[in-house]
Amino acid sequence: MEKNYYPSINETLYTEVLPNGLEVMLLPKEDFHKTYGLFTTNYGSIDSEFVPIGQKEFITVPDGIAHFLEHKLFEKEDEDVFQKFGRQGAASNAFTSFTRTSYLFSSTDNVMQNVETLIDFVQTPYFTEESVQKEKGIIGQEIQMYQDEPNWRLFFGILNNMYPKHPLHIDIAGTIESIEPITAEDLYTCYNTFYHPSNMNLFIVGKMNPEEMMTFIKENQDAKEFPKATEIKRHFPKETADDIIKEDGITLSVNRPKAIVGLKGLDTPPVDGFERLKYQTTIQLLLQLLFGMSSENYLAMYNSGLIDDSFSFEFSFDRSFHFADFSSDTDEPERFANQIINYLLKSEDSPELTKQNLDLAKKKMIGKHLKSLDSLEYIANQFSGMKYGDTTLFDLVTVINSIELNDIKAVHQSFIRPEALSRFFIYPEER
Repeated sequence: MEKNYYPSINETLYTEVLPNGLEVMLLPKEDFHKTYGLFTTNYGSIDSEFVPIGQKEFITVPDGIAHFLEHKLFEKEDEDVFQKFGRQGAASNAFTSFTRTSYLFSSTDNVMQNVETLIDFVQTPYFTEESVQKEKGIIGQEIQMYQDEPNWRLFFGILNNMYPKHPLHIDIAGTIESIEPITAEDLYTCYNTFYHPSNMNLFIVGKMNPEEMMTFIKENQDAKEFPKATEIKRHFPKETADDIIKEDGITLSVNRPKAIVGLKGLDTPPVDGFERLKYQTTIQLLLQLLFGMSSENYLAMYNSGLIDDSFSFEFSFDRSFHFADFSSDTDEPERFANQIINYLLKSEDSPELTKQNLDLAKKKMIGKHLKSLDSLEYIANQFSGMKYGDTTLFDLVTVINSIELNDIKAVHQSFIRPEALSRFFIYPEER
């Protein structure tokens, strides 16, 4: 078991890769009464075209199947997993993203028992055609609920503009039509390919003895048999800037128009773990400098009434994609989009990009990060998404401190490009 101490945050992480390939990470926090466990597979909604384990040819599975599989894993032949966790004093849940599926619990008692339940239920699939058919109605209602949510439609509208060929533009849950042909056999194909321990990690944070916990997990895995690990082959369509849809929109039952601007990352990010996290963090700092609440750009738009408190911007960074988006409710959606684009394209010489402003933004980011580390849920949920090789969430302070103004300007030049921009609008139905 490897022991890594992070002096900047005074935390010690225990890590071991088990013989079956499962990566186990333990973060003991003696001052907490609660323990939080997260079991994650590197498999999400975009992984719809792949070579199944034991086969040689690529197949394409129905959209939404990763999310469907997440739902079905909780149902067993003779018990309900949620009820079992409840009897053991734990809360449990799961979520599917574009690239990962995670199963979790939190508890103050029966920690070992809950860890065992978490591992065992994820590693014991049980699917029948009858239960699969029943689940389609439940998930269909969930899909419809999101289709009626304007901000969800706005987000996927801009994704469809930026990634018209890539499965990123497809709703994580799929569509009512796409989930209809899913069978139990399809679920087993995806499960056997992506739920091998070598494609998964187990992260536990909270009150525990790390040596005892690691021994307990190893004994659990040693008692099980798994096929030999093989490389997972995924396929994603090739896209260029020419494929980007520059503008689109829809009408919905909303009181005010909504607008969103997307900025697609066209360059390939660094491969090295530290540099990759630095690239991600540098762009986040750049956007904060240009559009944070104390920036001149934000204040000008807010004071003129072009935006209100609904304005937000995000940077999303994951395998096979990265992009920024800027959105707001606004009475002048086209002018909002034009203003955002104008600020972006003319920002190379922005008065906001100074060493003084950068130093202040870095201090704010470090302060927010350190405060977030008081939350076990934040640590667990963010850790697997910010793990690049040996570089982790706990290296973030070091990464932030390493960023200089020339890094901001370099990433500005590569990321903010006119051919990478797109706009999407939602107008009230009466328009």
